[in-house]
Amino acid sequence: MSSTGNPAGTVAPGARTVAQGALTLTSDGAAWLASAQSPKHTATVPVRNRRPTTPAVLPCGSAFDVVNAPAIFGRRMLDELWGEGPGSGPVAAYRGRMLLFATPGTAQRLPALLKWEEWGSDGGAGRSRAIPPLLCHGRGDAVTVPPAGTTAAPAPIPTPARWVVAPDTQRPWLPGPEVLLWAAVRAARAARISIFPHQDPGAKVYDVSRRR
Repeated sequence: MSSTGNPAGTVAPGARTVAQGALTLTSDGAAWLASAQSPKHTATVPVRNRRPTTPAVLPCGSAFDVVNAPAIFGRRMLDELWGEGPGSGPVAAYRGRMLLFATPGTAQRLPALLKWEEWGSDGGAGRSRAIPPLLCHGRGDAVTVPPAGTTAAPAPIPTPARWVVAPDTQRPWLPGPEVLLWAAVRAARAARISIFPHQDPGAKVYDVSRRR
């Protein structure tokens, strides 16, 4: 029953090519983030105009949902998405968690798919233990997004939030629940093969020009 096929078919090699600007929020990306705010929302200051070292809190459910995974498992999901999948939408790291931005409605649909595929219950021959609990943020929830910019100061103020794949367009491609289910299943199977995390999980960036 498991959705293990490649959801996007074969992709071109070079999925892990370093992309200049992949960690930097662009003006178009900031405009997309700002579109998540309701006109009645109290935090009306545009994301790009906030203090560059200050994270922002944005509502989910309209422009995007967010799948919140433990850092190491989220990194494995991201590697699968870029290695053999269609790429990812924006991704942020925040306080030991990986925030994968997804299509609206994913927060409701993904848990149901995990349960249907027997990855969300203890009845799946122990498989559920391979996928840690994924927190799904949708309508009515809010998430913290990284600061609008970075600083070249010798000792910048540390922040718990940073972009792994920053939004770079006003209409970023976002994975849906089926794609994220595939990535989670692949990441869980990969975890059985290698129990060692990346030595430097913050060093890898992804080629956003490949994103579909």
